Amino acid sequence: MATLQSLPPSFRPSIPPPNSHSFPATPFNYSPKLIASKGVSVTLRNSITSPRVSVSNSEYSPQIAENLGDVTIFTAAGEPVRFSDLWDQNQGVAVVAMLRHFGCICCWEFASALKESKARFDSAGIKLIAVGVGTPNKARILAERLPFPMDCLYADPDRKAYNVLNLYFGLGRTFLNPASAKVFSRWDALQKAAKNYTIGATPDDISGVLQQGGMFVFRGKQLLYARKDEGTGDHAPLDDVFDVCCKAPVA
Repeated sequence: MATLQSLPPSFRPSIPPPNSHSFPATPFNYSPKLIASKGVSVTLRNSITSPRVSVSNSEYSPQIAENLGDVTIFTAAGEPVRFSDLWDQNQGVAVVAMLRHFGCICCWEFASALKESKARFDSAGIKLIAVGVGTPNKARILAERLPFPMDCLYADPDRKAYNVLNLYFGLGRTFLNPASAKVFSRWDALQKAAKNYTIGATPDDISGVLQQGGMFVFRGKQLLYARKDEGTGDHAPLDDVFDVCCKAPVA
């Protein structure tokens, strides 16, 4: 399996040194030219906008948890599971981190941060759930190499949950959004995550690399917090997420 160091330069994530002020046009797995060469149809909708801190819960209907609950995804072991079965739908508090895809180096960095915070969430009785675009075998690559706990990692190969949550998708969001520049402030974390990184975790369906993620907190079926990633690497601050959770009664 290819590693980050063994890949040809054209296939490696292009991460500039921390003192560089240049913003690369193709900072992540695939360049627009390579994507086009794979015959992927892309869209520039929702392309370049100013970064926002978060998304208001009012963007989502009160039935969003029920709509999401009907979606079937897969455990990293390959077993189908409904979203409604992932946490207590009465009063259980769950943090649902929607990663981009399992071959995104920024998602490996974010997954590392989630893993480091898991004990804190567990001690507060909060269920941590991480979902990524790709098949279960791609999820297992991240889980084994990063590593990351498989019992809270799920695969959404058809991006069904992402569509229900109306998360951003497109070439502009992936490569050109100003919010993507935030990732360069986390140089050390990126370098650490890249240690065992492999492009082999990238979805077989290349269109999946154009998906953006987000972060959601639920108490039962009530949505407490919603944040859509504006660009690649524009992750929710975990301290803010934890604060929201702590204000919610836990069953």
